[in-house]
Amino acid sequence: MMSVAEATNTTGTVLGAIFTFLLYGLGPVALLMYIMGTPARKRAIRLREEAERREQVAPGSAQPDGGSEASADAVAPVRKEP
Repeated sequence: MMSVAEATNTTGTVLGAIFTFLLYGLGPVALLMYIMGTPARKRAIRLREEAERREQVAPGSAQPDGGSEASADAVAPVRKEP
């Protein structure tokens, strides 16, 4: 409503209406949505960490290697003579 009033006022501008909409409309709503979504983000992080801990205890068949170390090279590196 404020941005419409800004745009239609004789001394107002469309650019002022856009900034009014962003600062008084979208900004506070985005901040509120971020704050309200905090419990869901924490829950998702906790579930992901719990799944990772369970995977470390009993690795699934999805990973054929199952280890956390990189495989060794088949060919040893060649050293240059001094």
